[in-house]
Amino acid sequence: MFTGIVEKTGKIVKIEQEGSNFHFTIEVEFAEELKIDQSMAHDGCCLTVVSVDPAKKQYVVTAMDETMLKTNLKNWHVGYEVNLERSMKMDGRFDGHIVQGHVDQTATCDRVVDDNGSWRYYFNYDASKNNFTVPKGSISVNGVSLTVVDSEKGKFSVAIIPYTHKVTNFHNFKPGVVVNIEFDVFGKYVQRLLEQYFEGQKKQ
Repeated sequence: MFTGIVEKTGKIVKIEQEGSNFHFTIEVEFAEELKIDQSMAHDGCCLTVVSVDPAKKQYVVTAMDETMLKTNLKNWHVGYEVNLERSMKMDGRFDGHIVQGHVDQTATCDRVVDDNGSWRYYFNYDASKNNFTVPKGSISVNGVSLTVVDSEKGKFSVAIIPYTHKVTNFHNFKPGVVVNIEFDVFGKYVQRLLEQYFEGQKKQ
């Protein structure tokens, strides 16, 4: 489980394909603190550490074919800057919102607006998957816990303060960039309960 508070950005230094799997070697300052089998969020996608090279400050994660198809990992390349968050500690502060690291779908950046000291990002996504946002609700964009500003069917916007702009890969976003989206887990449960209720009503 994660909170959507990005610790650092890492840099992809190598990509290797083995069958349908892809191995990503990532460089980050805290690599020497990592352990094999540890779960980490990469642009909001939970991946397992499979090897660590403390001397080079590098580690490796593996993504299977399904993960590559459903997330923005298929667009990663050597030099790509990725948002990183280690799993939350139970004795720490819960500063974001509950993020599972299970990407629901991708979204595309429509436009970026400089808001005189902050930034507004507009995204669109495939509404046919029945995911949704609500104004002032929580959403994870590339693993960053954010509050929805504007909300329409298949569209939403978020506002970014300078600190978040600096320490995450949001400063690289431009129209056309594909990001990972995880919708609010509580909203998904409520949606599912309502769907089951109305399905039951139809059968009566």
